[in-house]
Amino acid sequence: MPPSPDFLRPLLMSGPSGVGKSTLLQRLFAEFPDKFGFSVSHTTRAPRPGEVDGKHYYFVSREEFQNLLGENAFIEHAEFSGNYYGTSFRTVREVSAGGRRCILDIEAQGVRQVKKTDLNPVYLFVSPPSLTALRSRLQGRGTETEASVAKRLATALKEIEYAKEGAHDVVIVNDDLDRAYGLFRKVALGEQVTGDTLPPLDD
Repeated sequence: MPPSPDFLRPLLMSGPSGVGKSTLLQRLFAEFPDKFGFSVSHTTRAPRPGEVDGKHYYFVSREEFQNLLGENAFIEHAEFSGNYYGTSFRTVREVSAGGRRCILDIEAQGVRQVKKTDLNPVYLFVSPPSLTALRSRLQGRGTETEASVAKRLATALKEIEYAKEGAHDVVIVNDDLDRAYGLFRKVALGEQVTGDTLPPLDD
């Protein structure tokens, strides 16, 4: 059976840090190793232990990044904690040229930039069931200070408020991993899905 038209469009995931996007992606790639490809971003930050250039990120100098910016090579880019991050048109094209669906993981600022391009992805937002649940997940990592948790929660609130404006085609609330993955799997395979409703943010 030929893939649906939606399967051929890039899939752009966004959602707060700690919401479980990486876990969903890992399950998808494990189940379908040949159907999907992840868009590898460029960054000027140094590699962390175990990170591989070209697999986790393309690690470049600030000068190289600035040169790529000047060539309009990026679909979107942003600066966090003094480092640049960007998604290039070339990496997306390379995945698509291999017959796989390209999946991008981009935050809200980048989503706004992508909407100004002709990429035409399917926009998917992964939401926590509540800010309380997200706070627990972030604290459970054991790698965040209270200050960084507070900062990430403030960013999450802005991302969810942007999602409430109807910026995405589908919303998945990650309240139960198996249920969320079932929905994510269908979206990734190009099936029509009735997504979730964003939770209230009064907690």
